[in-house]
Formats: sequence, structure tokens, C-alpha cells
Amino acid sequence: MTSYVENETQQSFPFDAKALLERVAQAVLDSENCPYEASVNLLLTDGEGIREYNKNYRNIDAETDVLSFPNLEFEVPGDFSGAEESGADCFDPDSGELVLGDIILNTARVKEQAEEYGHSELREFAFLLAHSLYHLCGYDHMEPEEAALMEEKQECVLQSLSITREQSEKYF
Repeated sequence: MTSYVENETQQSFPFDAKALLERVAQAVLDSENCPYEASVNLLLTDGEGIREYNKNYRNIDAETDVLSFPNLEFEVPGDFSGAEESGADCFDPDSGELVLGDIILNTARVKEQAEEYGHSELREFAFLLAHSLYHLCGYDHMEPEEAALMEEKQECVLQSLSITREQSEKYF
């Protein structure tokens, strides 16, 4: 697993964002039986920054908590069999790793939502990463049954990492 993290804010957290990304990403990929080593990019930005990305790439002029930009198109969520058919577009030529895609995370929302939901910033950060990583694996939540499946998968991965609402401060 290779990850790249860029922080364009002054915001910091009491945990290592890159290490957390790699742990959550590996857990998601393991849960999906991904047959490849993979890489993912994470950009940490603020409310105005994510609003600009949302506006420029999705034509939605609104702030959000996280954006996901998958590098693969999935016929069936979590089915990586089409990756090799996509060839060079999906694999890093230097490392041979599957390039999952990009995540843009609003650091201000991490702090706000952690307080709102009564859990740690680590829990909220990890939750948003898991959510986004499942998008990078082809899942969506447009229909109620899709949303329920994503929620179940996210919670299962966070539980497997002991990142619960009660225990997440002990994670790092």
C-alpha cells in the first residue's frame, strides 16, 4: 500500500493521517478481497477548498465533508476483475500498484462532525476515509439498500480496526 497525503491547510490532528489512511485503506481492500497492491491519494483541505473542488469537478457549488474520485469503473462494486482490462490507466507504471483514486477531505468538517456526533476526531477522520475508500471500490449510496450496504461495510471495517466511538482515542 502506498499513500500520498497533501495538507493544504494549517489544520493538524493528534494522529498520523498517512498511517491512518494506510490502515483504513488496507482494511477496506482486504474486506473486498482486492488482489492487488494499491495506492491512494489524500488531499486535506478546508471548507472553501472543498467547495471549489466540488464546484469544478461535480458542478455542485456547496461545501461537503469528503469527495471521492475513483480511478476505476466497476460493473459490480468491489469486483476488481476489470482492472487489468483497463491496463495502463489503472496501474502505476513504476510500482505496478493499482491506483484507486483520490480523496479530498475537509478538515474543518472532521472537527465539527466529531463534536456533533460525540466521538473523537480520529473516529470521524477514519469514518470519512472508509466511506470514501468504498466509493473508490465502486460502492454508492444513492438508493436505500446501497446506503445500508455501505454503512454496514464502513462500520465493519472500523470495528475490525477497533476504531469505535468509545475506543478510538486509544488507536494511536
